[in-house]
Amino acid sequence: MEHSNHTRVTEFIMEGVFDHPHHEGLFFGLFLCLYTAVVMGNSLIIVAIVIHPPLHTPMYFFIASLALVDILCTSSVVPKMLENVMQEKKTVSFGGCITQLFVFTSALVTELLLLTVMSYDRYVAICHPLHYVKLMSKDICIHLAVSVLAVGTISLFVNILLVLRLDFCGPNLIQHFFCEFPTILALSCSSAYLNEIMMFMANILLAMENFLLTTVSYSFIIITILKIQRSKGKQRAFSTCSSHLLVVTLYYSTIVYIYMRSTSSYSLDKNKMVAIMYTLITPTLNPLIYSLRNKEVKVAIRKIFPFTNK
Repeated sequence: MEHSNHTRVTEFIMEGVFDHPHHEGLFFGLFLCLYTAVVMGNSLIIVAIVIHPPLHTPMYFFIASLALVDILCTSSVVPKMLENVMQEKKTVSFGGCITQLFVFTSALVTELLLLTVMSYDRYVAICHPLHYVKLMSKDICIHLAVSVLAVGTISLFVNILLVLRLDFCGPNLIQHFFCEFPTILALSCSSAYLNEIMMFMANILLAMENFLLTTVSYSFIIITILKIQRSKGKQRAFSTCSSHLLVVTLYYSTIVYIYMRSTSSYSLDKNKMVAIMYTLITPTLNPLIYSLRNKEVKVAIRKIFPFTNK
């Protein structure tokens, strides 16, 4: 009954990306270019994998899934951010904020799980090549992808329900350019202790467990590569997992920085820069990382753009 005595917040006011109102046009152009690069680059990777039969393998199936998740993650944040950049009053409805929170965080969790599955794929390919076809069959890959999506959605659905039980009666200023758990919990006028505990437990169970699984996978991969006698064989084995390892490093270095801390230690300026990294920069780099050193992807891209052929 206590909840009914409060006036619920119907919209939130967001701070700008940077405190430079005279440069908003420049920021709009820059972020629009980056967003376009994210959508086009990741879409190109997906199309290339679909139309080129040699890329119809488990590794590229998960790369295409990762590209799709990157588009979803960035699209949940950037369009609204671009709209607010050019407006004096930067607002988002309560429902819009909750939707953005769900889609964005669900995409982050799904990407985390996908990267772990991809590290397992590389482990099987390098450490157990003779059993790769059996251990990474089409049915197993589909089951892994469905499981990743289910775990990501269910875990975030629980956290969203916990957010909806909170009172938001003011202030309604989000000290960020989009809605995410730390900033939303900081605005609650009721106790968010349970939410912080659940968020911390989710970080431990998801981030730390997946980080451990990825580390173990690459430990076995490195040991196996070191046992290869020929240097050319070592180089070829390492090249098959170096791109994924770089993407994993980019992902964990930004996400762990944000979500492994309590709301009391939330630093606005630093977190805005880090947020731009994992909402725009990293999704822009991922297609480049997976395509620049990959001959088969380059062949597929030439199929899409025949004029690039010499």
